[in-house]
Amino acid sequence: MLEMSSSLLAVVVDCRDPRSQADFWSKVLSCGVRERNKGEFLVSDPNGSTMPLYFMEVPEPKVGKNRLHLDLITDGPLEDEIARLTEIGARLVDVRQDPESMENPDTWAVLEDPEDHVFCVSSASTVTGWA
Repeated sequence: MLEMSSSLLAVVVDCRDPRSQADFWSKVLSCGVRERNKGEFLVSDPNGSTMPLYFMEVPEPKVGKNRLHLDLITDGPLEDEIARLTEIGARLVDVRQDPESMENPDTWAVLEDPEDHVFCVSSASTVTGWA
């Protein structure tokens, strides 16, 4: 039997307004945005250092909690990144902290993008155990 594997090509986001979502996420990630197909937008880093996000229009609104979300990390202070993200259109939901009794406690912020997709952001100084 031939052993094969797959690689992750992109994270696809269903949304009502793909252009607006792509513009928001291109600012979040400091990446470019381009229309790949009519009404479908790719947010990617030309150097290929970040996973591409692909925004596609769907007719129905988001319903319920995300079953998958993006976790972002910044080298700067968490508070500064929260301020930057909310300035460009994110909404802060909560700042959370694991109990110190955990083996690798983290501190992070839960936010929503303009179409209510939940995502999290941490600072390199507030996460442990990833390396």
